[in-house]
Amino acid sequence: MTLRRPSLLSGLLMPACLLLALPLLALASSWLSFDATALATLAHQLDTVLPSYALASLQLAVPVAVGVALLGGGAAALVTLLRFPGRDLLEWALLLPLAMPAYVLAYVYTDTLQSSGPLQTWLRAATGATGALWPDIRSLWGAVLLFVLTLYPYVYLLVRTALLERGVALMEAARLLGAGPWRRVLRVALPMARPALAAGVALALMETLADYGVGAYFGLSTFTTGIYRAWLSFGDRHAAAQLATLLLLVVALLVWTERRAQARMRFAVTRSAGTGPEARPARLRGAAALAALAAGLMPVLLGFVLPVLMLLRLVLEEALHGEFGLPWARFGGWARTSLTLAGTAALLAVALALPMAFAARLRSHALLTAGVRLVSLGYAVPGAVIAIGLLLPSGWLQARWPDSQLGTVLTSTSLGLIYAYLVRFSAVALQSLDSGYARLPSSLDESARMLGAAPLRLFGRVHLPLLRRSVLAAALLVFVDVMKELPATLALRPFDSDTLAVVAHQLARDERLAEAALPSLALVLVGLAPVMLLSRAMRRGDSTSI
Repeated sequence: MTLRRPSLLSGLLMPACLLLALPLLALASSWLSFDATALATLAHQLDTVLPSYALASLQLAVPVAVGVALLGGGAAALVTLLRFPGRDLLEWALLLPLAMPAYVLAYVYTDTLQSSGPLQTWLRAATGATGALWPDIRSLWGAVLLFVLTLYPYVYLLVRTALLERGVALMEAARLLGAGPWRRVLRVALPMARPALAAGVALALMETLADYGVGAYFGLSTFTTGIYRAWLSFGDRHAAAQLATLLLLVVALLVWTERRAQARMRFAVTRSAGTGPEARPARLRGAAALAALAAGLMPVLLGFVLPVLMLLRLVLEEALHGEFGLPWARFGGWARTSLTLAGTAALLAVALALPMAFAARLRSHALLTAGVRLVSLGYAVPGAVIAIGLLLPSGWLQARWPDSQLGTVLTSTSLGLIYAYLVRFSAVALQSLDSGYARLPSSLDESARMLGAAPLRLFGRVHLPLLRRSVLAAALLVFVDVMKELPATLALRPFDSDTLAVVAHQLARDERLAEAALPSLALVLVGLAPVMLLSRAMRRGDSTSI
């Protein structure tokens, strides 16, 4: 039986959902006032930059999709369907590249692999060669490689979960029916993992299209870099809004693909599925086991271990040989700004997501449920799109009331930045809390109702104590995501506040890669927190614990 939601909760949450959806509504409303100027801008973009933006984004997205599918799916099959020495280590180590922001990896590999970098310098000295020994990594193929190395864990995590639940058991059943190894993989494992593979690839593509740091640093003309160029360099709000809308439509298609694939993944599985002795993975020995271990370690080494060592080398060189040493005083200010913004956003996001998840649990008001679902899509919206969605209404307010300073509140104070973080990352907190609620049986609600508990008492006395782990996980995930966020922070930050992500980007852009190493390393260390949370959940066998 469904509990009735109190009117106060509905009255508070509906405006909150509307406020979080304001950037998207602002983009949509910009097309309602489509005049001759906007039409001329669109025609000019179609004749000049739009085809190149679309082509560059497509050339980036397609190989990234293929790469993360092969690497993430192959890694998941390796650790799930096979057993070999070191497999238990690989299960969680393959998640480590999630802690490495793609733009940090770009700075590290550029410093190491460029023509004047230490690797090519050493090779030229050792071999007597001259000139560049390989193409510049600051190119499209270099961006593809970096995105594959940092985003394959999305595919790995989902495919591993799908295979772990039923893959091993069904593979064993196929073996007992006489199917050979390759037939079992092609006819059983791959078709069953296809929805998980599609969902993981869609998530990776959302991150790729939302990226600004790698595209700007490598000089790629993607939709995201084009949005910033249109607004910040040329001040053309029509062009920026049109590009942001086009990018949003592509992301919406990816969201639909990911949700549809996730829905196909939800089949009934008993807790003991795939755990019996007859369902054990195939065991490898000798050279085959060594080859499997080496194959599993390769993305971990390239995507996390070696970049961390390179960052440590740069930090050490700057400390010992830099003109002024490590900038500890300025680093403290950058870290303080990042921690303040991330902590505030995490607390507010959880404070918003808790009543929204509770409202979704009750399901007694269709309009509020629709608003909560709209908020849950916020994470898929690129930071560049959110920034334009906030700058449009602020510009309108400033033009309508020039003496009120209403528009500058969103663009010259931390309030606008926190608002942008909440628009994008409240969905992260909401998803974590929804996962927590999924583990609470509905019988708890029914029992509380029969005992006369009002909805708010049910939330405070029953739900909240049981959701403690999910609340902490939600706050941690939002905190880390805000620490790493670059596009929205670049566009909306006040002039007197720089975060670790912004400083790392600016120093790397100015070719001061050694100075960028310290804030970059700090971001990687912070990013390890959710990775450890994920690995702990995997060891507990609870895929919904975060």
